[in-house]
Amino acid sequence: MRNSRTGWLLLSPTLIILLIFGFAPFLYVLFVGFNQWNVFSAEDGLIFNGLDNFRRLVFDADFLHSVGLTARFAIFAIGSEVVLGFVLAQMLTRNFPGKSLFRIIHTLPLMVAPIAVGAIWRLLVIPGFGPVPFFLDRWFDLQYQIGTYPDQALWTSVIMDVWHWTPFVTLTMLAGLTAIPKEPVEQAKVDGASRFQVFWYVTLPFLRPVLLTTVFIRIMDAIRTVDEVWMLAGGGPGTRFTGIYIWRVVFPRTDYGYGSSISIITLYLTIVLCWLLFIAISGRRKGETE
Repeated sequence: MRNSRTGWLLLSPTLIILLIFGFAPFLYVLFVGFNQWNVFSAEDGLIFNGLDNFRRLVFDADFLHSVGLTARFAIFAIGSEVVLGFVLAQMLTRNFPGKSLFRIIHTLPLMVAPIAVGAIWRLLVIPGFGPVPFFLDRWFDLQYQIGTYPDQALWTSVIMDVWHWTPFVTLTMLAGLTAIPKEPVEQAKVDGASRFQVFWYVTLPFLRPVLLTTVFIRIMDAIRTVDEVWMLAGGGPGTRFTGIYIWRVVFPRTDYGYGSSISIITLYLTIVLCWLLFIAISGRRKGETE
């Protein structure tokens, strides 16, 4: 009994902080989502309108377009980061000249704030100033303008995100690879298993919890990305993701009720997506063990 009380006593500061800065704001946003509230409107205060905000976003073409763009961005960015992160982690498990220097340089993007990352890439790709448009036009005769071509803006955002967050995936994969016991791998090699079979039947099952956690974190980050993409393209065509659309609704339009409802739905979609991914991976693992 005393140990239980001591545990709750030690957890109480964290729980209080979570209630004040996490759960309470969520309840407030949920409450505002069922109201119509524009601070510059002639009518003062919140006006209860039930599910009108949620019904409105279902038929909002701009919101649905932002969800589609966010999905494309997340799929391409996270998929590339997982593949590159695993390859680099495999490379870092071996000894080669300059390994320590490479690890330092490779992790440097993680130390840069997202808004600074967006500013750096903006300087790289801005027409008439950045080196990327200059060399693409000179070497490949390719007109590169992210403000004009939505596909270029989307792929530039993906590449920027991969550059920024691949080191994080590499570090998590490296931790998972180093924690894998050597005996199953060596036994599989002795039994004549190929490299692909060792990876698929030995390495991947041990690495699945780390992979699942990493993908969870990156999905949540990709869905709520705003600052670095805003600095890169200013929310132009091809980069109007869900987070940027919420910002446009809440701040320029000052439609707090509708913006709150979009935030709630975005959170719900994120939770559902992560839950489906967890069920798919854990269910597959259960089937393999049986």
